[in-house]
Amino acid sequence: MKFLVLIHVLSAIIGVGPTYFGLLLLRQNATPQELQSSLKTGKLLEWFPKIGGTLAVLTGLALVLMANYGPFRQLWLMGSLILYMLIQVTVIAYVAPRADKLSHWVFNPQNQKADALPAEQQALLSNVSTGHWIAASLGTLLFTFMILKPH
Repeated sequence: MKFLVLIHVLSAIIGVGPTYFGLLLLRQNATPQELQSSLKTGKLLEWFPKIGGTLAVLTGLALVLMANYGPFRQLWLMGSLILYMLIQVTVIAYVAPRADKLSHWVFNPQNQKADALPAEQQALLSNVSTGHWIAASLGTLLFTFMILKPH
């Protein structure tokens, strides 16, 4: 059981952790060249939530079924699942499409020498940044629920 808890905690940290990197990688004042590097790094970091997040959910469900955590409908348990789903929706449905549009502009060879982002791309960057702040805030609340287990 301790091993399952260890896997669950590590996979949760690894799965949600990259959300916080988005706050630093995609800054409002970044140049197009800096964004190229940041977007490449962000693309690599996407593997962690895909693998770690999935493993965290599976091990979490296994822990609930195998251990004596009480009824499934507890606030901390249901809240944790809902928060995790909200993080996924925020990143997959809100952040990713906007980051992809931004990437198309940033990696377009015609824009390689641009010193700053045009208004449309700056708005996309702002939306992506806001999405990362939302996801990171939800992640912090998720970890709080998992640690404190409020009833």
